[in-house]
This record gives sequence, C-alpha cells and structure tokens, in this order.
Amino acid sequence: MNQRIINRVYVDGCAVGGLFNQYAEQTEPFWNAVKNGEIVIIVSDVLEQEVARAPQCVRDFFDSLPKSQMEIVVSTKESNTLAKRYIAEKVVGPKSLADCKHIAIATLANAGVVVSWNFGHMVNKSRILGYNSVNMKLGYAQIDIRTPYEVINDET
Repeated sequence: MNQRIINRVYVDGCAVGGLFNQYAEQTEPFWNAVKNGEIVIIVSDVLEQEVARAPQCVRDFFDSLPKSQMEIVVSTKESNTLAKRYIAEKVVGPKSLADCKHIAIATLANAGVVVSWNFGHMVNKSRILGYNSVNMKLGYAQIDIRTPYEVINDET
C-alpha cells in the first residue's frame, strides 16, 4: 500500500485562482510554500485546461511556478471511470464532472491532499464522505480535501 505524502498536493483551478479573489490572503502562504520548495503540486491535464480558460493573471501566475515543484499527471481511462462513478453514486451531479475528475486523478496519483476553494462540490464534509465511500467500495484509498489555508495551517 502506498503511503500518502502531505507535501504532494493535488491542486484544482480554484486553488490557483484563489490568489486573485476573496481568498487571496489565505491562499498566498500555500503558494509561497510551493515556491520555497516545501510542497510539490500535482498538476493534471484537467487543471491545465482550467488554467487555459482563466484570466491572464491566473495563467501568468501558473506559468511562473517552478517546474521543479510540479508533478505532471494525466487523465486515464481508470480516472475517467472513477469520476463517472462518483456521479453515478450521486456524490455530485453530472455538471460536476470536472470536479470528479480532479478527485479521481488525485486518488489514483496517491496525492497527500487535494486543495481547492470549491466548497460546493469538493471542500465539503458530505462530498468528502461521498467520494471516500466510493473509493472504499472500489478498493481505492481515501482522499483528504482541504483549502490551501488548511493545508498550511494544519497543526496535526
């Protein structure tokens, strides 16, 4: 069984964009930790697609991140099947397929945690329980989902 390492953090588009909205102050320490070499971010093709559609400031920031602190992963048939299973099990609705893809890719990449500011479909106790229920049914590890602020300020 692979052990999850907290310094390998899967990020979604909300975590990147959080530096440019109402969460900027709470997000900045997370990105400073990435730039300082304390955290390796797991970057998926789904994230890259989200960033490509984001405002220029988000794209520029993402492009400025040190590539040495990135682990690149891509969607697979297995991750797409897992994402669709989350929807079939009604963890979220069909419009949240991209969110499900993030969780599935992070699960299969053995991420230490997923970071997001998406409280509706990801950083939400009932959703986290739902994703993990599906993961357990299918023999996958549980996944933790937190805000960038919580990852930096977790004292456990």
